[in-house]
Amino acid sequence: MGIDPTADSLHVGHLIQLVLMTRLQRVGHIPICLFGGGTALIGDPSGKNDMRKMLTKEELDYNISNLKQQVADFMHINELKIVNNADWLCDLNYIDFLREIGVHFSVNRMLAAECYKQRLEEGLTFFELNYMIMQSYDFFVLHRDYNCILQIGGDDQWSNILFGADLIRRKTGTEAYAMTTKLFTTFDGVKMGKTAGGALWLNANKVPVYDFFQYWRNVNDADVIKCFNCLTLKDVEDISDYEQKLSENINEIKEILAFEITSLVHGAEEAAKALKAVRAVFTGTLDSNIENIPVVYVKNSLIKNDVIRIVELLTASGLAQSNSDAIRLINQGGICANGIKISDQNHIFSLDDLKMGVILQKGKKRIVKCMI
Repeated sequence: MGIDPTADSLHVGHLIQLVLMTRLQRVGHIPICLFGGGTALIGDPSGKNDMRKMLTKEELDYNISNLKQQVADFMHINELKIVNNADWLCDLNYIDFLREIGVHFSVNRMLAAECYKQRLEEGLTFFELNYMIMQSYDFFVLHRDYNCILQIGGDDQWSNILFGADLIRRKTGTEAYAMTTKLFTTFDGVKMGKTAGGALWLNANKVPVYDFFQYWRNVNDADVIKCFNCLTLKDVEDISDYEQKLSENINEIKEILAFEITSLVHGAEEAAKALKAVRAVFTGTLDSNIENIPVVYVKNSLIKNDVIRIVELLTASGLAQSNSDAIRLINQGGICANGIKISDQNHIFSLDDLKMGVILQKGKKRIVKCMI
């Protein structure tokens, strides 16, 4: 499984591959997680309308150090090989590489691949054209050094993986294989894993555990079984049983889904805390579960004359996307602070309030504790 280290956290798109790799691991395969410290210096053109921003080696090293820890936490580290393609790509002799590897690639075939087709009109640089060759070489190196026979990825990687398998066949005469998954979308075709703040990250510092749990607790009914299949390690028989009971126990089954996914990513203890907080919000027993809700620390620069308006606090907390959105939510009666509905957009909180913690609630599903 290849991971492009262009960010310092994994997101839900990686989760599908991690679950797939874990399932393969459970039936005897040895997983290899490859970080693209070398290929990311170029950037994958697949699915992009223009060339990616080039990151420095220092930025990539920082991202990889964070990503390695996330992968290690997810899987049993003693049964997992972690490699970085910078180890063999960055010191390649260009002429030798062209003679040994480049000779096996047809430019006509490469340009016919889906990952390049859509870029031809906007302009595809020779710089990016090398990405497929380098990813293919990665597969060859892992096959040669670790007996790797299968590469998994999203379906946007299909062409890249197939070219790698073809390179292995041409160089060694042995077979290698590709397994890809479809883009993870909702029942109506919208990309799943997006929140108001952007991607659904697997890092609790980017997306609090409570919000992560709530995302899955609130998925559309039509997506529940798909999420069980793609994002949990539940047995097929259990998932089939849930499917039979959906119509009568949809909320209970959604809780199970959210707990399973959150446990995989953040651990069972954190998932249990999130479950308690979610139930407390719905039952009105929040006081005894207040330690389980996400905390947002308010910047000092937002506090004027030792007070802050509810509008600015809602925006700072992430419950509102802007001040105008906050005003709309207040006017619609959808905001509570410390259990009391707020109807005045000029309502203020003092420094002492923030030191104690202000519990903001948006409807029945979103809640944060604001502090300084």
